[in-house]
Amino acid sequence: MQLSRFSDYTLRVLFYVATHTDRLSTLSEIATFYDISIEHLRKVVHALGKRGYLSTFRGKKGGICLARPPEQINIGEVVAHSEGTSPLVDCNSQPCRLAGQCTLQGALARAQQAFFDTLKEYTLADLLRSDSMQANLITRTNS
Repeated sequence: MQLSRFSDYTLRVLFYVATHTDRLSTLSEIATFYDISIEHLRKVVHALGKRGYLSTFRGKKGGICLARPPEQINIGEVVAHSEGTSPLVDCNSQPCRLAGQCTLQGALARAQQAFFDTLKEYTLADLLRSDSMQANLITRTNS
C-alpha cells in the first residue's frame, strides 16, 4: 500500500503547522519549505480545514494553524479521511470468474484494517516527539 500524494502533503502540512505554533503559517512558506506546488497545498489545507484539523484565516495577515491540540489529532483518522477507506480491490466493479470463491478481497481487507489500526495508535503529538524532526522543521525554515 502506498499513500497518495494528497495524504503525504496532508501529513507534511500538519507537521509543519504543529511545529510553528508561535504564529500563523502560510501556504507559500509551506510550499517553499517542502518544495511542492502551492495549488496542491491549497486543496490539502481546504480539506484539513473542512475536517476540523486546521483553522484558516484569510487576508493580508492570514494563514493557518491547528484547530485542536496535536494530542487530539489521530493519524489513523487523518489518513482515513485523505485516502478513504474503500476496499483495495473492488471485486464488484467488473465480472470476475473467481467471484464467490476468491479469498483475496478478504485478505486485503484485513491488511487494510491492520494498516489503519496501527496508524490509529498515533497522534500528531506522538509523531512530533522526535527532537531531530522538530529541529529540522524549525531550522530549515529559519535558514
